[in-house]
Amino acid sequence: MPDFEKLVDAHYSALYRFGLSLARSESEAADLTQQTFYIWASKGHQLRDKSKAKAWLFTTLHRQFLEGRRGAKNFPSVTLEAVDPELPVTTPPRHERLDGKTAVAALQMLDDAFRAPLTLFYLEDLSYSEIAEVLDIPIGTVMSRLSRGKVQLRRALDAPILDQSAKIVPLPSTPNRSNRQS
Repeated sequence: MPDFEKLVDAHYSALYRFGLSLARSESEAADLTQQTFYIWASKGHQLRDKSKAKAWLFTTLHRQFLEGRRGAKNFPSVTLEAVDPELPVTTPPRHERLDGKTAVAALQMLDDAFRAPLTLFYLEDLSYSEIAEVLDIPIGTVMSRLSRGKVQLRRALDAPILDQSAKIVPLPSTPNRSNRQS
């Protein structure tokens, strides 16, 4: 690599100054210079006439500058504060910000055929096969009821206002293993 080091020593300052005159920013000029030498390290061996290395380096730096400008033009960099007034106001969907009571109330509004599999799946963490066994239905029916039940549950949760007077039937608490009698 002695040739590479000699090339860097011979042309770094001139390339940096050229980059500074184009970019008008010290950090961008340093980046352009570094990128130019990186490209030389990976492609410079292809240059047949090594006496043209200086011109090749300057041409490469200039092309990198132009490429960066095209990218900046197509994808302008702006601060978030500058465009904040233009951003749409977003709120998370209701089901992402609801509490447990509301979710249980919405679940209580579903048909029994859908409520049971959803309760067993989400609240009791049972697998499809375990749900099928508990409800004595085929596993395909479990999957179908879960899918259709989720749709109904989303509709219930996305309703403008979940009726606060909806009868909330508390789920029976499962006794701890230590409290169970044998």
